[in-house]
Amino acid sequence: MNLALFGGSFDPPHLGHDSIVKASLGGLDIDKLIIMPTFISPFKSDFSAPPALRLKWTRALWQGLERAEISDFEISQNRPVPTIETARYLTARYEISKFYLIIGADHLASLDKWHEISRLKELVTFVVAERNHIKIPSELAKIDIHVDVSSSQIRRLQTPNEIPAAIRDEVIKFYKG
Repeated sequence: MNLALFGGSFDPPHLGHDSIVKASLGGLDIDKLIIMPTFISPFKSDFSAPPALRLKWTRALWQGLERAEISDFEISQNRPVPTIETARYLTARYEISKFYLIIGADHLASLDKWHEISRLKELVTFVVAERNHIKIPSELAKIDIHVDVSSSQIRRLQTPNEIPAAIRDEVIKFYKG
């Protein structure tokens, strides 16, 4: 099985995430795309929307897509989960021939800080979504989309039109507090 993992805080999910999901399903040679919200990133100290709500939003957007699966693995751990742990979990659960890990270009600068990054690089092929005009090294695969929106902008309600329509009202209401 060719599998791709797209994880993130999704705090909240936005049209950039939606573009990455759809481009991955349409452009990568995969049998399954696992979309996995984090409980909390190992690099962050808190989140805005609680994990259950972010999982709900993620399911509302992508649960019905063919070949897509929403996983609550990291949220169910109730703690920060390093990507290598998630990769091992998926490797044990599925018979994977090719394992893609989809990340935003904004994560490239901190990859060397990821837990067991050398081992992770042995398990997965990184696929990078362009973001904020960050240069992607030529040896890395990339998704041909460009994302200039961030969840932090949406939390400040600076770019509400970047929230997918299916969850827009609920997301705006939540962040208006």
